[in-house]
Amino acid sequence: MRVHGASLPSFDWVPEDAAALRLCEPASAPLRVAVLLSGGVDSSVALSLLQAAGHECVAFYLQIWFQEDFRNTWDACPWEEDLRVAEAVCARTGTALETVALTEAYWDLVVKDSVEEIRKGRTPNPDVLCNSRVKFGAFREWLAKTHPGRFDRVASGHYAAVERNDVTGEAKLVMSGDSFKDQTYFLADLSQEQLRSVMFPVGGMPKAEIRQLAQSAELPNAGRKDSQGICFLGKVKFSEFIAEHLGEMPGDIIEVESGTVLGKHRAYWFHTIGQRSGLFLHGGPWYVAGKDCVNNIVYVTRDYYSLDKARNKFTVAGFNWISGVEPPLESIENLRVKVRHGEKIYPCTSFTFGAVDGERVSDVVIDEDDQGLAPGQYAVFYDGEECLGCGKILEPNVGAIGLTRQATA
Repeated sequence: MRVHGASLPSFDWVPEDAAALRLCEPASAPLRVAVLLSGGVDSSVALSLLQAAGHECVAFYLQIWFQEDFRNTWDACPWEEDLRVAEAVCARTGTALETVALTEAYWDLVVKDSVEEIRKGRTPNPDVLCNSRVKFGAFREWLAKTHPGRFDRVASGHYAAVERNDVTGEAKLVMSGDSFKDQTYFLADLSQEQLRSVMFPVGGMPKAEIRQLAQSAELPNAGRKDSQGICFLGKVKFSEFIAEHLGEMPGDIIEVESGTVLGKHRAYWFHTIGQRSGLFLHGGPWYVAGKDCVNNIVYVTRDYYSLDKARNKFTVAGFNWISGVEPPLESIENLRVKVRHGEKIYPCTSFTFGAVDGERVSDVVIDEDDQGLAPGQYAVFYDGEECLGCGKILEPNVGAIGLTRQATA
């Protein structure tokens, strides 16, 4: 842990529109807030708004990168650049900054799980695990150990909102004001205990408004580009990461319709359902239609979007309900589901529970086909704008592509 900011200037900025503070929980007594600062503009504006609202803030930069394993990127280590930006933001806002090394926890709680899912042929979402297990999990535990009783809230720059019941104390996770940027998908694995202790000060704002606030507050990163990609990879290519940890295992690429071997792949774990690039086959475009992980076969087709390959049904397990109690899904009129981060959200036309090997599972039917359903991804459920929780997609219905029949033809 490193602590920055022994002598801090005052920060007298306030937003021109007081509505910008609406998610900062104005209270008669200031809250003590641990602010997760990434170096990006969203978390920096979140910190600025909390300071303007009069709360007592300390910023924390979580060091979770492990790119030291990739020698060719040592000269471009992203966390050092991010930390320098975070330090500059804290200098501007008069906030103490602590750097917390959570690389080991991140590896144990997120990366190991993700690598194992990839090895099984699934498509994991490490960002979901990072939020529930590290940012609002391991970090909260670290705070409780190193700063016992000091903080009332943990805040971040996520695009989401928290609605609190002043009587019961229950917290609800609600979609943000920017449907394109909304990040409730990545927060759906939080528990009720975790959600009660978090704040998302910028969650109700569109990106353009956040940029304007950053400029108004004269933040040093007001024009900095947003980060992209899987959170733990940084500038390392996904294929490089997979090769480093799983190696290669060449196998056949087979056309679904004919059973013809078209070429070789490096290993099935380099490919995901619906993938178009990276196959290096002539006569395309070709799409990954399925994977046989036992026999190390990747099945492809040029007719991926044909109607006989309906993908409107999938099975979900491993549910997390944010309230802590399974909601009455059958009585929810506006029950919707996301199968990936983004604006696309489907009405659920069916939601039937059952059990497999003692585990609670459900078949979910959506109102149109989705060509990108992938085992290992999360299905996140909503009642209108409220995020109810999530489950992990086990197996999509791939319709009539007949992988087994073609494999034995």
